[in-house]
Amino acid sequence: MPDPKIAQKSPFVKAMPAGTYWWCACGQSANQPFCDGSHKGTGLTPKKVELAEAQTVAWCGCKHSTNGAYCDGSHKRV
Repeated sequence: MPDPKIAQKSPFVKAMPAGTYWWCACGQSANQPFCDGSHKGTGLTPKKVELAEAQTVAWCGCKHSTNGAYCDGSHKRV
């Protein structure tokens, strides 16, 4: 599996309404932290995230989190 591009070395912290989101896993989207289709041909695919209620989310910006779309502090090591 190819390595993703690091979009930024910190999380994208956003207040999110309930809904379905597609988190960019490749790091190439111009619409970070969400997918815009730029992953085509990279071997990486976006991750579907469903939020049942409104909440503030720390989306992973480095694309190396072991917690999927959510920041786990991995940006401190990359």
